[in-house]
Amino acid sequence: MLDSAFFEQTFWGNTVRAYCLFGGILLTGLIFKTIVSKLLSKLLFKLFQRFSQQSHDDTFVALLLNPIEIFILFSTFYLSINQLKHPLEVTVFHFNKLIGKVKVAIPVTIGECIDRIFLFLIILSVFWIFLRIIDFISHVLMYRASLTESKSDDQLVPFLKELLKTIVVFIGFFTLLGFVFEVNVLTLITGLGIGGIAIALAAKESLENLLGSFTIFLDKPFTVGDLVKVDGVEGTVEKVGFRSTLIRTSEKTMATIPNKGMIDGVLENMSLRNFRRVKFSFGITYETNVETIKKIVDEIRIYIHDHADTSDDGNAYFEGFGDSSLNIEVIYFVSITAYNDYLAVKQEINFKIMEIVMQNKSDFAYPTQRLISDKPANSATGEKEVGNDATD
Repeated sequence: MLDSAFFEQTFWGNTVRAYCLFGGILLTGLIFKTIVSKLLSKLLFKLFQRFSQQSHDDTFVALLLNPIEIFILFSTFYLSINQLKHPLEVTVFHFNKLIGKVKVAIPVTIGECIDRIFLFLIILSVFWIFLRIIDFISHVLMYRASLTESKSDDQLVPFLKELLKTIVVFIGFFTLLGFVFEVNVLTLITGLGIGGIAIALAAKESLENLLGSFTIFLDKPFTVGDLVKVDGVEGTVEKVGFRSTLIRTSEKTMATIPNKGMIDGVLENMSLRNFRRVKFSFGITYETNVETIKKIVDEIRIYIHDHADTSDDGNAYFEGFGDSSLNIEVIYFVSITAYNDYLAVKQEINFKIMEIVMQNKSDFAYPTQRLISDKPANSATGEKEVGNDATD
């Protein structure tokens, strides 16, 4: 049997009891950290179970498992090392601290230095847990938003997630300054003076973009999934962030536009239009007579007017005389706004126009030249027509 005298024996400045406590706490923490972290995760989930409605416990545990394990690990090291006191009392440097108006050099030992390091790591792990809880809440809200028809909530949830995370990071930063580095945070904030003005000026663009994001959510000029065009960039809105908006362009690239630019520039929300306009002209040959031109124009106008996917104000006109063609202008509006379906309707009408021109014994024009010669020609007019392969 080991008596109490054995545990009171001292080696390298520490008793056997202190070494046993050090090893016991460290070993217990390393063995049970995974089990305890899972248990704590499930207990924390009980607080959010009614909020989540559906079963999201696996997601919650997966998000919080690592940060809670890290928290337990750092706490275990901190508690175990604090059982060894005497070898840690060696002064390693002096910490200058302002007491009143006098700056005092306070000696800092190895033990105090280790305490500050572990306190720093423990606070980081605690705020990491808060960030993961925000991730879980946003996960549940995004799931709920996906069940609704409105796109506003799909746009709002990622923004609120970034906003809350930013606030938590700022609180964590000042907490570290106050508890680890013993900085008077209130004095620091109020004493910024000219430095605060410089920081405010440097953050001017960020504040403008932040206000721009609030304007987007209040006015709702667009939502996630809308097809927009701003500053020459056209694409689908994928995300409205804390500082910028992400747009997936038609070339499948990702364009990042500051929120200030989204509200200051001219923005076209093409998803809100009820028609897509089509306007083009084509040329037929000069050999086409007047009656045929009238018939072609009338048939195109009637076909467009009767088409199920066009508006009633579509039309066709004999527009004018070109260098090598008689030009006909076509204008109509497609009621289908989905891009691929719109292209299909446009293609169908183009094919029909080609059929109408061919059925009326006309043809599409291309640039030609006429060569007039004094030599006899096969035609009665004495003119020789030479085709030119050049195109517009």
